[in-house]
Amino acid sequence: MYTSLQLSWCALMSKAGRPPKIHEAEQAVLRQIVTDRPTSTLSEIARELAARTGIEAHEATIRKSLREAGVTRLRGESGLEAQARATPRRYGYTDAHRRHDPDQSYPSCLTDAEWDLVAALFEMPGGRGQPPRVSRRSILEACCYVVRTGCAWRMLPHDFAPWQNVYKTFRRWSAAGKFEQMHDRLRGQWREREGREIAPTAAVLDAQSTRGSPQGGPSGFDAGKQVKGRKRSPGGRYLGVCVGGERGRGPSSGTAMPPRGAVADAAAKYPQINTLFVDSAYAGQFAQTTEQTHAIRVEVVRHPANKSVGSWHVDGAPDRVVIANADGFVPLPKRWVVERTHAWNERARRLIMHHDRLPAVSETWVWLAEARILLRRLTTTV
Repeated sequence: MYTSLQLSWCALMSKAGRPPKIHEAEQAVLRQIVTDRPTSTLSEIARELAARTGIEAHEATIRKSLREAGVTRLRGESGLEAQARATPRRYGYTDAHRRHDPDQSYPSCLTDAEWDLVAALFEMPGGRGQPPRVSRRSILEACCYVVRTGCAWRMLPHDFAPWQNVYKTFRRWSAAGKFEQMHDRLRGQWREREGREIAPTAAVLDAQSTRGSPQGGPSGFDAGKQVKGRKRSPGGRYLGVCVGGERGRGPSSGTAMPPRGAVADAAAKYPQINTLFVDSAYAGQFAQTTEQTHAIRVEVVRHPANKSVGSWHVDGAPDRVVIANADGFVPLPKRWVVERTHAWNERARRLIMHHDRLPAVSETWVWLAEARILLRRLTTTV
């Protein structure tokens, strides 16, 4: 009797504890996750595991399973092999940048081919009232002149209409969303020309702190970048063109303001978007809220040699190769597209600093600057 009770107690002790959640199949999924996203945190790996297998596990369980699967975390440049670019590419202005057709009064003016692409948005044939004394094309060219040169409204050249007429028409078009419609139409045409679907399925999000002028209205202070102004949050696509944007007051501290408005606008305009690439500033609560609210998968792109999170390394796998330039700069996958978009936008001098009191007007300048780039691309023969 004593022996049977002792055997039963030993069998009960051997079965104590919860059954493991992660088995060999789940460990294989974990290895695949860290291979695809080597700079992910434990919480991001847990969310990705739940999305792929439906199993919700604690971070401690994930850490233990990764250790059992032979996956270790490396900090800094361990496990990385840097290779310099063979021949660094040189960028310079060409004849395409200096193009000045005979039908252009200024380099910022529209050509006949460019005006034909957008004339239907601004012309109102058959409208009531007295015909306009100033052509719609002349007013649009004046707006392009302001955004490209950054001049004040009162300093418009006399070749254009009186600045009061141009400004009132610009504000009316801005309130009606004409410039955003202009950009959306041209973006669809450009994507078709590049052999892509009109509606994007992924986007890249980043915030840019820009200075504000004394007459630029309310602004905040970015303690991290030491910039007093506003934050600009454009959402870019792989081709570098915007799919949404948000302009608002800058933060009063060094923390990043989650651009939920830009994500909501892009998701409402393009429900096909299912992936959003961001930097580490938007990891955590912003990523979880975006995934729950809009069903958009948020992927955080980090530097491969970062020291805060590190990178996961599978035993037996070769070291990852990172391509850097002569100075050691590493372009981050996907995120370099939105950084390039920032550089393109800052060629328009009106976007270097906020001169407008209303954030909606500042956002309009972004749409016009992007549309101007697309017009030049669509009318340039390759």
